[in-house]
Amino acid sequence: MNDLSQGAAVAPRSGNAPPYTVERIVAFDRRAPGLVAFATTRPAEFRFTPGHYARLGLGPDDDIVWRPYSIASAAHEDRLAFQFTRVPGGAFNNHFDALGVGDAIRVDRRSFGFLTLAQVAPGGTLWLLATGTGAAPFLSILADDATWRRHERIVVAHSVRHAAELVGGDVRAVMETRPVQDRARLVMLPVVTRERAAGALGERIGALLRNGALEAAGGAPIEAASARVMLCGNPDMIKDARAWLRERGLEPGRRGVPGQLATEGYW
Repeated sequence: MNDLSQGAAVAPRSGNAPPYTVERIVAFDRRAPGLVAFATTRPAEFRFTPGHYARLGLGPDDDIVWRPYSIASAAHEDRLAFQFTRVPGGAFNNHFDALGVGDAIRVDRRSFGFLTLAQVAPGGTLWLLATGTGAAPFLSILADDATWRRHERIVVAHSVRHAAELVGGDVRAVMETRPVQDRARLVMLPVVTRERAAGALGERIGALLRNGALEAAGGAPIEAASARVMLCGNPDMIKDARAWLRERGLEPGRRGVPGQLATEGYW
């Protein structure tokens, strides 16, 4: 993730209040081995822009373990949704494994990040390319009215190892809240790399870009004049995809001027 000192939305606090609030787990869904979708209560003063991430803290007060997690919920919702990939033996994971509905979790009062619509110019087709839980911020972006005002079409490509990890159900739930005309403007491209899955592409995103299969499946060229691309997930995917995209003329924004490319890496 990006440096936590930058790109932050800061909520007001007074006196000697800690820089976090203590929230409760309100939903907990073990979707696949190692993958958990969960939601917490939302502090009344917590603000974020779709695409931002939050810092979550677990453990005793004198040894809190903090980790950044992209926010999957819409900006107007009264809860905060996240997706978590278990890392056996990890300091945060060891605390997380003991959690269930009703348990406490700390939420930093600030939100962070640069993977927002403001980083890419409006117009054309918006491509949202993700691996694993990197799809989480794109769920929030899909739920944002501004996304549909700014772009003519949206293509979401989500790459996972196993089909059970795909976010297709989450995307459908978001789109059920959107007008019918918006649903017709969305293309969902599942990518599954470790097993055969009906209707899914079978190669990694970098390979699908290089061989033209992603453009063919998305029904549009990926070029600077007509495409805007946001990348989130595995840093190897981001490095590979970004190199190809920049060869195509897509560039990140500079000095407050939006470009055609925005990225956020995990790990």
